[in-house]
Amino acid sequence: MKKLLGKRIGFAVTGSFCTFEPAFKSAEALVSAGAELIPIFSEHAASFDTRFGKAADHIRRMEEISGRKAILSIADAEPLGPKDLLDCIAVCPCTSNTMSKLVYGVVDTTVTMAVKSMLRNSKPIVLAIATNDALRCSGKNIGFLMNTRNYYFVPFRQDAPDKKPASMVALFEKLPDTIISAFDGNQIQPLII
Repeated sequence: MKKLLGKRIGFAVTGSFCTFEPAFKSAEALVSAGAELIPIFSEHAASFDTRFGKAADHIRRMEEISGRKAILSIADAEPLGPKDLLDCIAVCPCTSNTMSKLVYGVVDTTVTMAVKSMLRNSKPIVLAIATNDALRCSGKNIGFLMNTRNYYFVPFRQDAPDKKPASMVALFEKLPDTIISAFDGNQIQPLII
């Protein structure tokens, strides 16, 4: 994990609230490996209280993990690229909604602006998907982004095939290794577990 030492990684959180716990543990692993995290929250992730916790508590936890204030607005995310403030961005978790916006270049959230800002500098964008329709509507978006330069995926699997046969979720513990591979320009394998 020496390759993560001193790397500036944007940790962008979108609204797959049920996966926040494993996502935040992967953030802790990145910090333990010596990475510098900059937390970024989508508007929904930053404002919705759910059965998985209060938005303010999630923001506070990521700020404690990273030791930095979270980026919570499009205006604050925009300078990430022009000022070359990140080496990589991890969208963790990445919802199907966010994925579809990335496919079509829609920039209407803090996270999509942060990703666009990274594309400007051809830096790695690592997606840790969490979606109930990966094997339906979102399948084409996953395929599109897999074939788009600078996008890398954390390995993923079906999470509840009996109850949710189209749902897939990232193996969040593989985030550090995925980022290391992305820095070398490689997609970590195997991708689908």
